[in-house]
Amino acid sequence: MFDYIIVGSGFAGSVCARSLADAGKRVLVLERRPHIGGNAYDCTDENGILIHKYGPHIFHTNEKRVYEYLSRFTEWRKYDHEVLAKAGELEFPVPFNLNSLYKVFSAKKAEMLEKKLISAYGPQKKVPIGEMRESTDDDIRELAEFVYNNVFLHYTMKQWGQKPEEIDPATTARVPVFISRDNRYFQDEYQGMPLYGYTPMFERMLDHKNITVKCSVNADAYLKFEDKIIFENEIFEGKVIYTGALDELFGYCYGALPYRTLDFGFEHHDVTYYQSHGTVNYTVDEPYTRITEYKYLTGQEMEGSTTIMKEFSRSYRPETEDIPYYAIINDENNSLYQKYLSKAKEYENLLLLGRLAEYKYYNMDKIVSLALQLCDTLTEEK
Repeated sequence: MFDYIIVGSGFAGSVCARSLADAGKRVLVLERRPHIGGNAYDCTDENGILIHKYGPHIFHTNEKRVYEYLSRFTEWRKYDHEVLAKAGELEFPVPFNLNSLYKVFSAKKAEMLEKKLISAYGPQKKVPIGEMRESTDDDIRELAEFVYNNVFLHYTMKQWGQKPEEIDPATTARVPVFISRDNRYFQDEYQGMPLYGYTPMFERMLDHKNITVKCSVNADAYLKFEDKIIFENEIFEGKVIYTGALDELFGYCYGALPYRTLDFGFEHHDVTYYQSHGTVNYTVDEPYTRITEYKYLTGQEMEGSTTIMKEFSRSYRPETEDIPYYAIINDENNSLYQKYLSKAKEYENLLLLGRLAEYKYYNMDKIVSLALQLCDTLTEEK
């Protein structure tokens, strides 16, 4: 008999499974897909290029514990992610920074703006464009409007299918002006890519005598949520850690929670490199939001051959093959989620963890951190 049943084998489920197994607990992992790793799963395509099947995943964190924990299962390739924005004919680093100024404006104007930004906000600061739009300085406001229109506005509407004012401020705050010449997209202390890919890292993580993994199975084939949680026709006395969509778990009984999903257009090209950076965001035109060229991320070397991925955002359709990627966070949707959360709390041995189960946006490192914290609590319990 199992002590824990974990639904999902992404970061949340796999870290919990290994942490609990290391503590002597017997764990069953149920995974709907034919592979482990969740959305971080990577594999080689038909051309031998290592790709991330569900969109690019770049590891970064400031938490030493998270880095050291994952380092048990992988070596790292040093990689500093840089992103280029393409707005019509203009190309410049994002987040928009001091180097971007000189790509967009004349040298004289860029120098003037640089001095004003440093004077107003100080060096190495990330200033939300909303704050800059409220500046009393005409030149800073003009810059903010440029960034708003050429970095944020159209990209956001493509990504979220909404007007900017309809989007949660916590989401829009992720588009700052960085008063620095650091072109890296992230400034975390630890950042890089698993040397041999994410999938081998997950394979090592789940390789433990106390862990049983079943792929290509639906959780409802094993678990029933009645007055109690039923596993194989008996009341389950252990705990269930659920990392999937909470509305789906309860049959959408209160209605479906809204998400954005993604479509990926993979293209192979007979060139060594297709673009100048691993990711290029199309912030003004084109129906896709960005193009990722995976060889930059993975460090794979292959002459005359590369694979790119165009990313398209649209509304998620529940009860289809669509994958829910991003929760649409607002008061109405949070209220609906609370109904499902109240229902989940009827089962004292049901634990929720992760983007879908908690209807929140989390980076990978945050999920690892939360999983470790949860397992700390569980293994301390008598």
